[in-house]
Amino acid sequence: MRVSDFHFELPPELIAQVPLAERSASRLLCLNVEQGGVSDRVFADLPQLLRAGDLLVLNDTRVLAARLFGVKDSGGRVEVLIERVMDEHRALAQVRASKALRVGRDILLGAQASARVEERRDGFYVLQFSHPVLAVLAQFGRVPLPPYMQREADTADTERYQTVFARAPGAVAAPTAGLHFDTALLNRLRAQGVETATVTLHVGAGTFLPVRTEHVAEHQMHAEWLQVDQAVCDAVARTRARGGRVVAVGTTSVRSLETAAQSGRLMPFQGETRIFIYPGYTFKCVDALITNFHLPESTLLMLVCAFGGYAHVMQAYAHAVARRYRFYSYGDAMFLSRDVAAAVANVRS
Repeated sequence: MRVSDFHFELPPELIAQVPLAERSASRLLCLNVEQGGVSDRVFADLPQLLRAGDLLVLNDTRVLAARLFGVKDSGGRVEVLIERVMDEHRALAQVRASKALRVGRDILLGAQASARVEERRDGFYVLQFSHPVLAVLAQFGRVPLPPYMQREADTADTERYQTVFARAPGAVAAPTAGLHFDTALLNRLRAQGVETATVTLHVGAGTFLPVRTEHVAEHQMHAEWLQVDQAVCDAVARTRARGGRVVAVGTTSVRSLETAAQSGRLMPFQGETRIFIYPGYTFKCVDALITNFHLPESTLLMLVCAFGGYAHVMQAYAHAVARRYRFYSYGDAMFLSRDVAAAVANVRS
């Protein structure tokens, strides 16, 4: 397949710039991946689409205040976007400046904090910070809104660009499917017998990088750190035993589970993944998917097409554009399953 096969026209006004007042008030497009039927719902209807015995797998990564502004030791403004915290004092980062920074140069971040360029690595910079990285980000960092949000982050984003179950600091972009859940909705789902489990995948800034190859199979994914522990494996095993479905919340949960199941059996995993899921991939662990609407020609859209079927997903996206769904991080959501009763009973063209 060619990358251009995943292109679609998206009116700019459909790109959500701000979140809705209530998390679960987003719209929800349901797709039956076997029949192709779609229905228009709201996210608060999710309890009607899940059943007792299902397992929701959530990504509990916490978004860092990963954008920093400083100056070079010789003068000149610098913008730093942390890609990944490597250890207490080092981080992998994108750096924007008028000229490329040389190894050994310092970036002054204020209040005697600084970062020195240690090396260049795969288009990123390894920075050595004068103080613990997380402390510097807590004091000087800003919320790293995605590039398609044409505004600066404000105080509301500090809370809304974070899931209510965020726990493990390390991401520079939110696992956006999780943004639709509020505490009340999670409690409703648990009360009806839906189990939850958490994985951790620290989303990197590379998730927004365009695919630069002509053919899909030639693309190389950026590395992201993840952890799937034994408790998740046990929860999946219980779900299988009782006939429930494993419902991945977001493409990050999908990549976490599928990475840990590459041997054919889900096993604990901790480390980096470069898994690239596109049409033709055989899913080993995931039965249903909750996800936002993604960029044209992006690896995230390719993953969704792999799960839902290329033709069905691209038709669903055309439906979403025609029905004026909100796209991207603060936008609306999709629920893809092989047995979405609502998507069969309430089909709309």
